Amino acid sequence: MTLVPMLLVLLAGGAIALQAPTNVMLARAGGSPLLAALISFAVGTLALFVAWLASGSRPAVASFGPLPWYAWIGGLYGASYVAIAAYAAPRIGLAALITIGVAGQIVMALWLDHHGALGLPRSPVSMARIAGAALVVAGVVLVRKG
Repeated sequence: MTLVPMLLVLLAGGAIALQAPTNVMLARAGGSPLLAALISFAVGTLALFVAWLASGSRPAVASFGPLPWYAWIGGLYGASYVAIAAYAAPRIGLAALITIGVAGQIVMALWLDHHGALGLPRSPVSMARIAGAALVVAGVVLVRKG
């Protein structure tokens, strides 16, 4: 059933919108969006560590050995976004930040899906998918100019 994952993603998307202004508060207090991102990730890391301990999952260290180098840098993407969002949100507004970010995600997702990159199933770009991405970009323009 896809309803539960879709609702979880909807909630997570709402949480991303909350994350930017709370990190702006940290950036203002600490004088740095990088410090704000560091605090945000430290709190998130602690929460994930506690949740992981509670889950009982204990994979063998050897299972990580065959991973390619780029499997280890996923956190850099999130850290970059959090720091950039803490910097950009007070300058361009939260709605513009989120819509521009979603547009970037859609463009990258289309490219990754089209090529089946990083182990994803291949899903070629179609006119319908391009039209959907164009509507998102149009939404960015409307949110920004409105």
